[in-house]
Amino acid sequence: MRITTIGRGNVGGGLGDLWRRAGHEVVEMGREGGDASGSGAVLLAVPQTAIPDALASVNGLEGVPVIDAVNAVRGPRPEGFESLAEYVKSLTGGPVAKAFNANFATLYDRIGKTSATPRNGRTPPSYVTPGTIRVATQSAAALTSSRMTNGMPLIRSSVSLTSVLLHI
Repeated sequence: MRITTIGRGNVGGGLGDLWRRAGHEVVEMGREGGDASGSGAVLLAVPQTAIPDALASVNGLEGVPVIDAVNAVRGPRPEGFESLAEYVKSLTGGPVAKAFNANFATLYDRIGKTSATPRNGRTPPSYVTPGTIRVATQSAAALTSSRMTNGMPLIRSSVSLTSVLLHI
């Protein structure tokens, strides 16, 4: 699968490296932007204040699921939006899933090196299998097709989605 990462820092660069090692074609973009056409998914991993400029510098985002890994830490959430994912969706017009924003990028090099066996006896999961992005894109599509689950907005399900992405 072709995956575009917008942001080459610890998160964008780290996940890009992991996905590349798992056999995906990864296109990394920085401030210069580029073309995301043909991508199965796009990872947005930039500082909060850079979101509008970063997305404006990328072509080919129409309909491509965006995985939003941005945290609201350097300013208030954009006015009129309940979440950054909702804001990103307003700029891209496509499906958006919030994920990887609660994971420490400095630990990415330890993924797959787990030596403990969970209590349930199953083999520890790897989070860069081909199913990772498939689930992310399906989850992103679900976010746009249904706003509520168990009375809670799906857009706020970032912890659950990240858990799914990390445990494929």
